[in-house]
Amino acid sequence: MTTRLYRHSLFAEHLTGPDHPERPERMAAVEAVLEAEPFQHLDRAEAPEGTTEQVLLCHPHDYVRQLARVIPTEGLARIESDTIVSPKSFTAALLAVGAACAGVDDVVEKRADNVFVAARPPGHHAERATAMGFCLFNQAAIAARHAQSAHGLSRVAIIDWDVHHGNGTQDIFRSDPSVLYASTHQMPLYPGTGAKSETGAGNIFNAPLREGEGSDEFRDAFRSVILPAVEAFHPDLLIVSAGFDAHWRDPLAGLKLTEHDFDWATAQLLDAAYRHCDGRLVSILEGGYDLDALGRSVARHVERLIVG
Repeated sequence: MTTRLYRHSLFAEHLTGPDHPERPERMAAVEAVLEAEPFQHLDRAEAPEGTTEQVLLCHPHDYVRQLARVIPTEGLARIESDTIVSPKSFTAALLAVGAACAGVDDVVEKRADNVFVAARPPGHHAERATAMGFCLFNQAAIAARHAQSAHGLSRVAIIDWDVHHGNGTQDIFRSDPSVLYASTHQMPLYPGTGAKSETGAGNIFNAPLREGEGSDEFRDAFRSVILPAVEAFHPDLLIVSAGFDAHWRDPLAGLKLTEHDFDWATAQLLDAAYRHCDGRLVSILEGGYDLDALGRSVARHVERLIVG
């Protein structure tokens, strides 16, 4: 199998200030584990910069212009309570978009079996016209739209296992049955969305977990909600919003997963991808704020992508 890794040195130049959990050291933790022996045959590529046209697939012109205007020439600027930007943040967000779209191109055009995008800032909280939750552009949503507009794919499934619900992705696709959004997440927790009753146009499947729940409950949610939704949808492409902050070590939430759970979930989604879409799967880094847990979880996730 060929697994492609997208990365870029500029992802570490998106600065968020001291003590912010979404910090540049996250990239260093990911880079460090992926330099180990099991990953020497990763197909490594530099993230290309996303285009305005790609961003506009999910975000309106006014929002993009407004976001560009708040980027400071030096120092830091606060968009909202916990979303902070610095001079390189807008470019970093464009690179994250470009990498996600390039990953779609790679799996559709058979340059890779699957792709992992190691990028920041994360994206799944970004709504159509709102930056929030550390997120500027919603690269998973943009990648799904890119798959449809550039490659003519009819049905794209986005699976989100970040501990925080991807309100942005749900917002973008809540009335569009051509995109499935299925999420496991802790609830109640930021951003306050993700109830089972939020079903959109029949394309939204939320499987909330309670604080303190762990492997058994997570795997049951996958088996009873997430995987049946994917099976019934018959996707042409799977996109994973791969946040690793449901790990028991993570400081921002209270689920009790281990890196073995992310390995297991990756294997389940790979099996589904082979059944429905010739193995096409693009995974995009979202959260994960304990550096040791993030590194170990990414290692298990990417190793599973490699071995299938």
